[in-house]
Amino acid sequence: MTGPPPSYAGLGHGDDPPDAPAGAALLRRAADHLERLRAVVPDGRWSPRGLLASRPEIVAEDPVGNTEHVAEARSRTAQWILTMSPDLATPLVVWLRTTAQELDRPAAATTESTSAAEAFARTLLERDARTAGPSS
Repeated sequence: MTGPPPSYAGLGHGDDPPDAPAGAALLRRAADHLERLRAVVPDGRWSPRGLLASRPEIVAEDPVGNTEHVAEARSRTAQWILTMSPDLATPLVVWLRTTAQELDRPAAATTESTSAAEAFARTLLERDARTAGPSS
């Protein structure tokens, strides 16, 4: 995936304005993080494959039929991996950036939606900080 898809147009990709509220900055950092993660995983349709139903292999297949092994999973977690495939990155990034724009407005009210977006962003970034390996 090269560059943001057209659906990101006008959604504040990149630096925060100097007076951006903390919540908006958090959402943009999480959106940037999702974009970086999405850029390094295989495109295409992810599906379960393999010989053992109890240990399915998750495989990405691109539009021309090339396949790439993505993960091995237990049967009870394979559906979660398939459901949370990279296809969700674009709508999640759009949600985070759109919500950040809402928070940029003067006197923006906190709503259940903005609170949920901030909780999602915080959890995503905290999880990444805990699981990130040493820098090379």
